[in-house]
Amino acid sequence: MHYAIDFAPHVPLALLWVLIAAAIGLIVLSFVLRAPGAWGRGLALAVVLLALANPLIVHEMREGLPDVVALIVDHSQSMDVRGRRAQADAAAAEIRKTLAADKSLEVRRAEITTRPGEDTGTQLFTTLQSALASAPPDRVAGAIAITDGEVHDVPTNGKRALNAPLQVLIAGHHDERDRKLTISAASRFAIVGQDADITLRADDFGTPPGGAADISLRVDGVNAGTRIVPTGRSTIIHVPITHAGENVIEVEARPGRAELTLQNNRAVIPVTGVRDRLRVLLVSGEPHAGERVWRSLLKADPSVDLVHFTILRPPDKQDATPITELSLIAFPTRELFVEKLDQFDLVIFDRCNTGGGLSLIPLAYFENIARYVEDGGALLIASGPEFADQLSIYRTPLAAVLPAQPTGEVIAQPFKPMVTDAGLAHPVTRDLPGANANGKPPSWGRWFRLVGTAKVAGETVMAGPDNRPLLVLDRVGKGRVAEFLSDQEWLWARGFEGGGPQAELLRRLAHWLMKEPELEEERLSAAIVNGRIAIERHTMAPQAKAVTLTYPSGRKVTINLNKIEPGLWRATANATELGLYRLTDGTLNAVTAAGPLNPKEVADMRATDAILKAPAEATGGSVHWLADGGVPDIRRVNPSATAFGDHWIGLRRNGAYRVTSVEQTALLPPWLALILLIGTLLFAWRLEGR
Repeated sequence: MHYAIDFAPHVPLALLWVLIAAAIGLIVLSFVLRAPGAWGRGLALAVVLLALANPLIVHEMREGLPDVVALIVDHSQSMDVRGRRAQADAAAAEIRKTLAADKSLEVRRAEITTRPGEDTGTQLFTTLQSALASAPPDRVAGAIAITDGEVHDVPTNGKRALNAPLQVLIAGHHDERDRKLTISAASRFAIVGQDADITLRADDFGTPPGGAADISLRVDGVNAGTRIVPTGRSTIIHVPITHAGENVIEVEARPGRAELTLQNNRAVIPVTGVRDRLRVLLVSGEPHAGERVWRSLLKADPSVDLVHFTILRPPDKQDATPITELSLIAFPTRELFVEKLDQFDLVIFDRCNTGGGLSLIPLAYFENIARYVEDGGALLIASGPEFADQLSIYRTPLAAVLPAQPTGEVIAQPFKPMVTDAGLAHPVTRDLPGANANGKPPSWGRWFRLVGTAKVAGETVMAGPDNRPLLVLDRVGKGRVAEFLSDQEWLWARGFEGGGPQAELLRRLAHWLMKEPELEEERLSAAIVNGRIAIERHTMAPQAKAVTLTYPSGRKVTINLNKIEPGLWRATANATELGLYRLTDGTLNAVTAAGPLNPKEVADMRATDAILKAPAEATGGSVHWLADGGVPDIRRVNPSATAFGDHWIGLRRNGAYRVTSVEQTALLPPWLALILLIGTLLFAWRLEGR
């Protein structure tokens, strides 16, 4: 219950104030003139004015409203270190039990979580404002935040975070140590064969300066050595880029003497390798219609340096033309196949045999070419009928690296090239436009000639009549070999019967030979898209192995892949943490990273009270360590009282309420006003009669 006096004037309020002013003036004048009965007249006027003001006794029935307190629990990534989350959850459970016993409090609980793929850090104050957004300011009793103190949205410019006490409880321990790796700058592109520069810094927090850290490197999952760098200052390291396409560089600082976590010891940097110039040697044994297809394809690529020789006048050709009148040059066999062979990225023999210009090549030179392949080179044999005769280059030491052996037969009949079952899974021929798939025949034009061979190694990815090999791919030592067993690709280039994807096929073939990572048959890759890890496995095997995914925190899960199409398997997983994710199927490895190179959440994972001390004290609150005595006592305090002590924290008691009913009673009813008015008039008349 609550009683109060209010007024409900019978006349407009402005008029009432005019009458009050006039009455005061008359009374003052009466006293100045010493008029008889001035006191009586003054009382009479006061009764009249009081009656006009109509005073009321107001009786309110009030219902108390609970104060609102926010309980914010930090579940960000840094809270997963050394039992902090369990410590925070235990404290939150105890606080909730205590607050639930106070019926005058409404508890609003909220959690701070790490947003997948976002580098926002720990958003304590954003979460706090969201929890109290619908609470009236006069009902907020305060907030209790349980965190490790690593917060990244502290209000600036002296702005108060809350108009009520903010009490902070720190989970963790004093004087923690940790080593942190920071990537300051890194090359995004580098020339193949040259180095990528990475500027990094290793810091040992909580330890004296002057130490050193071992930095281990891995490129595409392969060990690339160790560097020793001083701690506390930036250092530039150089990493060799060995192939075109994406080179995934893993940088890891080995654990220090007292590590808090290894989550901030690692970083992954993708560097795109760019070939300065690709050097391709194309040797055409004789002029023919398909020669232009190879030349046009290679000349159209501005990154290719093409060296092309066509044998126009072989030694066995006899005519009466004097040598001095010939404009042809001698075929530089020694220079090409001995002195400069290792400078070429790809060697193509187009319709060559040992009876033409290549008859000048000693057998030892063919051994050089075979050794070039085994040491990592690329060789493409584009064959015609010459591959089937007795002068075939298969009759040389080159046969040691060729995957298909000629049978001496040349099949001359119309046929449409078919992608084999292995070809449907191989990246060179998978998804070729117009290819046969799902039982449908290919939509491209026919060819009319095929060299008969028996496959002795490698994979047959395209076939001709009676499933005879048409395109055979093989790996030999460190290098690669491809045999194209027809010279009819020019028909597609001319658009015969609708043509075909000769440009795409030959482009893929050339890049596979030169080891482009995107065209590897066995490849495991991962990328983070919209907070999920997209896992992709390319394999020629009938079944892809399960993949083990290791999160930045060290948690491991096993993921089974789903077949999407021949040779391609995929799966997805949640990316709930910032940092480096590792994947392996026991044979291949892959890495990917969520967030930037240096995420805020793992920048410094030591528990601290330095960040939140000032914002908490600005609200009248305080900061306490759970490790120093557990959860402090919780007390209710008046708005003007101190809200914390050594072992206790306070929540403001606002006394908010709502009115459920109101009763009004006239303090001066009309009959009483009339009696008082008559009485004061009689009193005034008597005073005047003296």
